[in-house]
Amino acid sequence: MSDAKSSETGEYPPLKPPQNTAPPKAMSSRVEVDFGTASHAGYFRQNNEDSYLVARVERSLTTVATNLPGGCIPDQFSERTFGMVVADGLGGSAAGEVASQTALSALVNLVLHTPDWIMRDSGAEAERVMNRMVDRYRRIGVALDSLAGGDPDELAGMATTLTLAVSNGADLFLSHVGDSRAYLFREGELFRLTHDHTYAQELADHGLIRQDEVATNRFHHALTRTVGNRGSEIDVDVRQLLLRDGDQLLLCTDGLTEMVPNGEIQKLLESGATATESCQSLIEAALAAGGKDNVTAVLARYRFPAT
Repeated sequence: MSDAKSSETGEYPPLKPPQNTAPPKAMSSRVEVDFGTASHAGYFRQNNEDSYLVARVERSLTTVATNLPGGCIPDQFSERTFGMVVADGLGGSAAGEVASQTALSALVNLVLHTPDWIMRDSGAEAERVMNRMVDRYRRIGVALDSLAGGDPDELAGMATTLTLAVSNGADLFLSHVGDSRAYLFREGELFRLTHDHTYAQELADHGLIRQDEVATNRFHHALTRTVGNRGSEIDVDVRQLLLRDGDQLLLCTDGLTEMVPNGEIQKLLESGATATESCQSLIEAALAAGGKDNVTAVLARYRFPAT
């Protein structure tokens, strides 16, 4: 009803005089996040085909000069969104490395060329946010396939996993394809937030094998979903959650989860003094267990203001 007019006069209703009540400071700009990252090629791989990114996206206003009465508008106002993503590339030679790096680069370019900001009221805009995340995954898939088609000798069949977390204030959105994972560590408990897209996990989902047999099944590395090698035909898992004060969010590749059991991951998240220390401890644990694959960990620790 943005074009609503007065039914009697046909005129737009008069604007109300300015009020001496500036908008409250956005919750998203008051969140404190401690980020940590670590990545290692492992002991059996020449290249590190894992890629990761942590980014902060902001929009802000600073009043430079005005003759409006005090309190009508804020002197400064900002909204802040945090994004973290991991990608585990696959393909022959260096194709996996190219795939994961290209996926993250394409994602950033899509964000930079998005004209509107829809994160302000994520309660009302949640469906739009999640639809946009799905659309970006599909665009990235098309970009990867186009790049591979231009160099079929080196890049044919390249693809990547992609696990993305975006937070605005207490609102968290997750999107996921592949067998990298997202975990939430809350009040001493570790919760897995993503579902592996592998043939072995699919067998367990259909009751053909037990869940505790997935890790040793010969198809536990065979992916049923990837970004790339499928064009835009990608099923993307998306979900929304609410963060709490003290929550820790971990994104990691299977080089960690193949080597380090959930119980140990939980202990390392609990014992680390900083997010960086926890990530380094996770990588060291994976290497101590054999370091059979590239391993990457990205961790965020959230602190929210009391009011």
